[in-house]
Order: sequence, then C-alpha cells, then structure tokens
Amino acid sequence: MSEPQVAVSDPGKVDADLIARCRRGDADAWDALFDKYYPVAARFVFQLSADFNHEDTEEICQETFLAVVRNLASFQGRSSFQTWLLRVAANKALDFRGKSRAEKRGGSMVHFSLDGAHEQDKIDPRSQCPGPDTVLVNAETSRLIRQSLDQLDDPCREIIELRYYGDLSYTEIATELRLNPKTVSSRLSKCLDRLCMIAKKIFPPEHSFAV
Repeated sequence: MSEPQVAVSDPGKVDADLIARCRRGDADAWDALFDKYYPVAARFVFQLSADFNHEDTEEICQETFLAVVRNLASFQGRSSFQTWLLRVAANKALDFRGKSRAEKRGGSMVHFSLDGAHEQDKIDPRSQCPGPDTVLVNAETSRLIRQSLDQLDDPCREIIELRYYGDLSYTEIATELRLNPKTVSSRLSKCLDRLCMIAKKIFPPEHSFAV
C-alpha cells in the first residue's frame, strides 16, 4: 500500500495568489502579506545603518509598505516579491537618511565581506582590494561603512545592499536588476573594489584592511 502524497506549496505561487487577492482589495490578504514580510523588511532596514534605531526602522517600514500599497499594480512578478520589497525599502531608507542626518542612538552588528570571497559561484576573479574575508563590525564601524556606501553611485550601492544586507543570491539579484548572473558577479567585484578604496580614506589609520 503506497503512502499518501503530501502536497507541497510553491512559495512563489502562494505569494502570487496572495498578491492577486490584495489587488482585488481583500483586507485579509493584505494582513497576511504584512504579517509575512514586515519582519523581513524590518531586519533589512535595521541593518542598513548603525544610526537607525527601532523607531527609525518602524517609520521606514511604514513608508515602505505604504509605497507597496500604492504601487503593487506596478509589480510585474519578474523577480520575487521579497526582492522587489527590499528595493523599495532600500530607497525609503535612503530618503530617510537624506531627510535626517541627526545622530541616532543604537546600532547593529553587520556581517560584511569586503571581497566577496565566500560566494559559491566564483565566476570572475575575486576583488583584488586587500581585505579580510569578513568583518564583524560594531556600530561605529557600521556607520563608517554606511558613509562609504553613500559615496558610491546608485547601481553599486544597490547591488551591495541587496547582496550583503538583503542576503539575496546572485540569481535573485540578476532577476531583479535584469542582468546576467555573470554580470552580477563582475559588477559586485568591481563595486567592492570601489567601496574598499573609499573606506580606506574614511576609516581611521588603525583600521587596516591588510590580510
């Protein structure tokens, strides 16, 4: 006698069905979407800057989900909903930093790779900028990294934020940015080189990036 088959839900289909219901104005669907993705957005935003405290994160997330409500019709499904959401959140966080440069209390610990050495798909040569494989940074170091990131052009800043703060794979980034995964690898390596060179000028001399 064969064992009964257990249906396994496709996360992508579940999200698609949920989004379709949201577009029809289903209040329960909106509640379900917020419950599922608000914590994801909050974790992402909180890591973006050591200057963001919980109140800042809450405000940015509220702005993010207001934008989602207003612009859900523009989501075409070429990427996952989560990837699209994180791009919206990154833009809202950038807007927030632009409006308020006052010092914020608190901070977060960010696991950040300066050379992308841990990537499983070593399609292109790793960044030649000397640096440790990973840097576990405190609030002050996180603030300096944020300052360095803000000096990058938008495409570089975006791809680094999606990879290291959003923890998206090469494939997910490629889908969202409409790039070939090999292009993502190459662009990320070059952007990390630029970030490292900027960080060397911003960080105090005692912060050595030598291996």
